[in-house]
Amino acid sequence: MPEVFDCSAADGLALGVAAAAQAVRAGQVVVLPTDTVYGIGCDAFDASAVSAVLAAKGRGREMPPPVLVPGARTVDGLAREVPDYARALIERFWPGALTLVLRAQSSLQWDLGDTNGTVAVRMPDHPVALEVLERTGPLAVSSANLTGLPAATDADQAEDMLGSAVAVVVDAGPVHGGVASTIVDCTGEEGRVLRLGALSLAELNEVLEPLDLTIVDEV
Repeated sequence: MPEVFDCSAADGLALGVAAAAQAVRAGQVVVLPTDTVYGIGCDAFDASAVSAVLAAKGRGREMPPPVLVPGARTVDGLAREVPDYARALIERFWPGALTLVLRAQSSLQWDLGDTNGTVAVRMPDHPVALEVLERTGPLAVSSANLTGLPAATDADQAEDMLGSAVAVVVDAGPVHGGVASTIVDCTGEEGRVLRLGALSLAELNEVLEPLDLTIVDEV
């Protein structure tokens, strides 16, 4: 069973963040809060750990996890050809519930799954998640749930579903988002909304007028 750290107090927070960072460096899988739901994650550059995350959720390589980053500047190290409209969305909505699909840097030594040369990137708006990310760097993080079940909104739910696959659970109490991030494909001249989530189409287009985003799919 995982080590669970109650981060409601300062000492517990420090211990939990340190334990999560140590586990990630050791190639293990952790559960951490985000601003939307709890996530299960690992070092984005550790292919074995990424495979463990997918296996824990019951997913295959065809559903690669997004990458959480500690700051907007990290994007240029992970992605290339970042269009101006993507940078406008980053400036307005990061940290927050917006995931951008970008063309990945071809020089990076990682294997997130069948990405077709792209990477989905997000900066979460949660202080505990950001503290962990500051220690670890980019993490491959998917929602903390078994595929087909609702995403966990507290640490107990995440542990019940995924505990046997996880080394550390960072418990920061319930998260109040409960809705997954909105995903925008930014690999073309115009953006496409792949999933509507916490951010609406109207909110996105307020930033981009007169370039309106279109919806590809709602899931």
